[in-house]
Amino acid sequence: MKHSNIFIPLIVLLAIMISSGASCQRKPKPIEVIEVRPEGPDFNADSAYAYCYAQCEFGPRTMNSDAHERCGQWIAGKFQEFGCQVELQQAALTGYDGTMLKATNIIARVHPEKQQHILICAHWDSRPWADNDPDSTNWMTPVMAANDGASGVAVMLEVARLLQGNDSLNYGIDFVCFDAEDWGVPQWSNHSDFNSWALGANYWASHYKPDGFSTIFGILLDMVGGQAAQFYQEDMSMRYAPRIVERVWNAAHAAGYSGYFPKNVGGGVTDDHLPVNEKAGIPTVDIIPHYPDCEASSFGPTWHTVSDDMDHIDKNTLKAVGQTVIQVLFTE
Repeated sequence: MKHSNIFIPLIVLLAIMISSGASCQRKPKPIEVIEVRPEGPDFNADSAYAYCYAQCEFGPRTMNSDAHERCGQWIAGKFQEFGCQVELQQAALTGYDGTMLKATNIIARVHPEKQQHILICAHWDSRPWADNDPDSTNWMTPVMAANDGASGVAVMLEVARLLQGNDSLNYGIDFVCFDAEDWGVPQWSNHSDFNSWALGANYWASHYKPDGFSTIFGILLDMVGGQAAQFYQEDMSMRYAPRIVERVWNAAHAAGYSGYFPKNVGGGVTDDHLPVNEKAGIPTVDIIPHYPDCEASSFGPTWHTVSDDMDHIDKNTLKAVGQTVIQVLFTE
C-alpha cells in the first residue's frame, strides 16, 4: 500500500506522509483475543511466519531484480506444491519514471471447476526506495518488505496449504499475487502521478475475463503482519463493498479477533483493491492496518522504511488475519 486517496485534503496528506517524527510514540498495548472455537482449520502462524521469512531471504524483491525473479518462481512453486492450478500472467509495464517493468502476476486456483469463486490477493513486490525512513540517507535504499508485501503472500500460502485436499468448500478460491504495486512516485521525486501505484493489479483487472465462473467477492491483504496492527474498515472498501466489509469484520469477531478488527472506519487508501473494484467489477475489501496515533505514518512505523524487516513481524497479527480469512471461507 502506498498512499491515502486524493479526497483527503493535500495539507493533511502531506502531514501524514512526511511528518518528522519517525516512530509511534506510545508503547503498543497487547491486543485482546477472545477465546472461541473458530470455523475451519487452525491457521498456523508459525508456518505463515516461515513463508514470510523465506521471501525475505531472497532480499528485497524490487522490480527487474534477480531476487524478484527467483522469489516469484518460489511463490509459484509453493502454490503448485499445495495442489493449486498456477498461471503466470506476464506483462511489460511502464513505471512513473519511464522504467520498463518486467511484471508477473501469479495466479493460483483451488477448485477452479466451481461456478462461483472468491478472490484472495496481495502484492509480492518490494518498494525500491525507503522514502519514508526517518534517516534521509536511506531514502534510496530498497525496502525488505517483510510486512509490506511478504506478509500478505505468506498468509495466502498458509491458507492454500490448509485447503489442499479439502472438498468441503462451496466455492473455488483464486489467489492472486499482484506485481508492480509499489513502484509509485517516491516522496523525494518531483513527479506527481496517482496512477503510478498498483500497476500489476490494474493490468490483471483490465484483462479479467472469467471463463465459466463468476467471482462473487474479493479480499486484499496488505501489511498484515505488523506489530500492534489494527485493521479498521477502510473507507474505499466501504464505498465499493460495504456488505463484504460487514461479512469479513463479523467473521473476525466470530473468530475471536475483534481487538484486531475494530468496527470503525479508517482512511481511504489507493491500493490494489481499487482496480479490482472499478475495472474487474469484483466487490473487494482491503484488510490494511491503520495506526491513528502514529507520527511516522498512519500505516505504521515501518512503512516504506528500512525497518520493514522480520524483526518487526508479529505472529499474533498473522494469526488474527489468517484465521479471519479461514472463518470467511468456511462460513460461506
